[in-house]
Amino acid sequence: MAALGAVGAFGRFGAMNLMAQSSEYRALVCIFLFGGNDGNNTLIPTDSTRFQQYSTIRGDLAIPESQLLPITAGTKSTPYGLHPALPEIQQLFSQKKLAFVTNVGMLTQPLTQAEYQQQLANIPTDLFDHTVQQNQWQTTDTSSTEASSGWGGRMADQMASLYPSSTGFPISCSVSGNAVLLNGNTQPAEFLSLTGLTLSQLTVPPAAATSAAFQQILTFNSGLSLVQAANTQTTSAIQIDNLVNTALQSAPPLTTPFPNTPIGLQLQQVAQLLSVRTQLGTQRQIFFCSAQGFDTHSGQITNQQTALQPVSQAMLAFYNATQELGISSQVTTFTESEFSRTFQPSSGYGSDHAWGSHHMVMGDAVQGGDLYGSFPTLELGGPSDANTRGIWIPTTAVDQYGATLASWFGLPSNQLSTVFPNLPNFSTTNLGFL
Repeated sequence: MAALGAVGAFGRFGAMNLMAQSSEYRALVCIFLFGGNDGNNTLIPTDSTRFQQYSTIRGDLAIPESQLLPITAGTKSTPYGLHPALPEIQQLFSQKKLAFVTNVGMLTQPLTQAEYQQQLANIPTDLFDHTVQQNQWQTTDTSSTEASSGWGGRMADQMASLYPSSTGFPISCSVSGNAVLLNGNTQPAEFLSLTGLTLSQLTVPPAAATSAAFQQILTFNSGLSLVQAANTQTTSAIQIDNLVNTALQSAPPLTTPFPNTPIGLQLQQVAQLLSVRTQLGTQRQIFFCSAQGFDTHSGQITNQQTALQPVSQAMLAFYNATQELGISSQVTTFTESEFSRTFQPSSGYGSDHAWGSHHMVMGDAVQGGDLYGSFPTLELGGPSDANTRGIWIPTTAVDQYGATLASWFGLPSNQLSTVFPNLPNFSTTNLGFL
């Protein structure tokens, strides 16, 4: 496991206060579903009226009720069905370890159909663009196409002094490349490769002499600020790399099996880092993982099955690993995706870019076995539709979704609007699923 960079200053984060001394460890784990997962076929109401609406409008994309995995949502005993690729999610939901947050999407403020169609309110830019919406979901900046600071990184900025690391290991860590979610204004993020080389693997015998020479090169003052900055980052990355590898070598191996898939290996790597949280000296951590294949313009029935199945399997394995480590109440996993798909199918047995979607939150701290938020009205051109194709106008903003996670994570309430600038526009700042 090798550090690839993006590590800034390596000093300690400040004096530990009494609240931090007495607080328990907590971690947030984001799984981003790149491409725009079709929420309409992920979570499906199976009461007779709405399932008939679903079957009629979705046509070739409708999954037969006999293939859906039944769940019962909360005290209302409302019946729903999950995509057949999600048996592990069904298990977690039934055990009240997982909840769904429905119809979440990018919003600057609450928005009605009339306000959207007549452009009477502040509407997020480039709503149906993959790259822009991936950025906005991670930054909550609805006015920008390339915002640079993510809500996870801004949260790390605010919390570094409250929950300092005794070793300098960053709060934010990605196992899936550079993630804007983790970009802070003052705090660095760590990016770990899945198959990267350690420093010892990069050297040749005698390793100690080569390593010493490498360090001498990095510390040589060239007088060039760009080179010096790069050397500083590389040096910090090596220090983080050595810290992680030393900690992992001394830790007992996890016994929980993980699927040999990209998302399975990413979550296994996160679990390994969780297992050495004490050695890394961390009290709070934010992790970023991702899965691909959700841009289902054609062949959606097969393609969504292929994309969802490894996510379901990996999430259960990861939950089991947190149980093995005794921290299943201290780790909360959640999904993000840039948008959902149109309720009305497109040609080629697929669907197009839409807006509001349904997301999963997992862990023992979750008030599971229930749905949170408002489910859209399944009617083309109806009150939930932005046009006539089943593009659901979100009823829950990403700011509200993120703020609920952040409050559980320990972000002080007076700093919520700093991290989530649109939050004051909404009457509900905590959705209650944690």
